Amino acid sequence: MRLAALLIALSVALGPVSARAGDVTAAQDVIRAQEQAFGRDDAAAAYSYAAPAIKEIFPAPDIFMSMVKNGYAPVYRHKGFEFGDSKSEGNWIAQRVHIIDADGEAWEALYTLEQQSDGSYKITGCSLLKAGQAV
Repeated sequence: MRLAALLIALSVALGPVSARAGDVTAAQDVIRAQEQAFGRDDAAAAYSYAAPAIKEIFPAPDIFMSMVKNGYAPVYRHKGFEFGDSKSEGNWIAQRVHIIDADGEAWEALYTLEQQSDGSYKITGCSLLKAGQAV
């Protein structure tokens, strides 16, 4: 009886952790898919991973892609792209990404994603700093 109660308690306690891990994996999949779309110069695919608020600011895929090329060159073209720490709260996920740009310089990106009503995650923003630069 005690063993059954312990197993139930453990499954309840560990359940949300597994769900969160799954959410982080889903968010990372979205970031990786957008990163690959940038690599192919596929503006429509890259744009499809942007949250509605981003699409309001950049109302067309070519406008969005131009902004990324000009303002986020290390995200657009790079030699290295590795996931770091993540944090989730409610329907939001923050994901750090370590980037080595085309010139070999290190950068830190902080992506934020929000879960949509259909359960998917969309990118709500990306902050980019040269590695070691103070916030």
